Amino acid sequence: MNLRIHQDHARFREIVKGRIRKELRKYISSGELIGKEGDKLVSIPLPQIDIPRFRFGERNQGGVGQGDGEEGDALSDADAESGEGQAGSDEGQHILEADVTIEELAEILGEELELPNIEDKGKEKLVSTKERYVGIRRVGPESLKHFKRTYREALKRQIASGVYNPKRPVIIPVREDKRFRSWKLEELYESNAVIIYMMDVSGSMGEEQKEMVRIESFWIDAWLTTQYKGLETRFIIHDATAREVDRETFFHTRESGGTMISSAYKLCADMIEREYSPAEWNIYPFHFSDGDNWSTDDTKNSLKILDEIIVPSSNMFCYGQVFSPYGSGQFIKDLVAAFADDERVVTSEIPDRDGIVDSIKTFLGKGR
Repeated sequence: MNLRIHQDHARFREIVKGRIRKELRKYISSGELIGKEGDKLVSIPLPQIDIPRFRFGERNQGGVGQGDGEEGDALSDADAESGEGQAGSDEGQHILEADVTIEELAEILGEELELPNIEDKGKEKLVSTKERYVGIRRVGPESLKHFKRTYREALKRQIASGVYNPKRPVIIPVREDKRFRSWKLEELYESNAVIIYMMDVSGSMGEEQKEMVRIESFWIDAWLTTQYKGLETRFIIHDATAREVDRETFFHTRESGGTMISSAYKLCADMIEREYSPAEWNIYPFHFSDGDNWSTDDTKNSLKILDEIIVPSSNMFCYGQVFSPYGSGQFIKDLVAAFADDERVVTSEIPDRDGIVDSIKTFLGKGR
């Protein structure tokens, strides 16, 4: 019975995942999950999933199989009642709230977008330890006793001493027969990664543009977390100046001002040089902007910082440009022209929320 319950639950989970896949773009483009990011479980509304159940009625209420009847009789009293209201052509909606982990959502995202596993670039400087069984010894706790080895030693001893009876093979180990597993601590170097998010919060970036950036950053973070055991995230916001902020500020800030992209790149480059050696870290800088910059001189300065420090240190540098009616959109053109032959620089244009999924696939679909 227990097995049947587990099988039914597994089938239901597959149905839930199927519905999420079908509505994936809708869930990704919605900003509702961002506020639940710290929770292990999130509730997903899944339309048109009806859970079947038995319901017993009162006896002698009429209907099929309950007494005499004539052709054309109603199946039950409920069917005989006249309906009220206007007719409709749409099917009924059955809303079910299903709890899904962020990890499961990220896994579904990876499957649907066919995202490859990421190739580790470096090893992290922190070391974890793991117990590994490496041999057999004569002493040890009973919890580590090796049954087969102990039985074999007892059998060998009884045969050698002539007390073994094949017709009545009773093997009783004594203390000197016992064998135990031996173990040692093994050092494991776990691959680690850092994501450095940079977001333009200048006046030309409206709330809709910022929300698109936050949504995409949320899902990028969710996917990369499944790829690395240790994942650090750093957040930079900039207008004419740049500053590092915490996650809460990044996902809820409302600022305005002019735009100097180089200010964010200088801060990012300094962060990498000071704290993240490319030999030990997988580094992923993401910059989101509407492509508007203060001057061509600042654009040249920005491209220089990218070329000399950020790009050579990173697995890849990703630039996402959201459409804004107030931004010039020029920076992505300058960036593509400067790094046309460098596969480490990946760019994406995000016209609206529907473009978030395609942008994520552009950034993460190469498995770097």
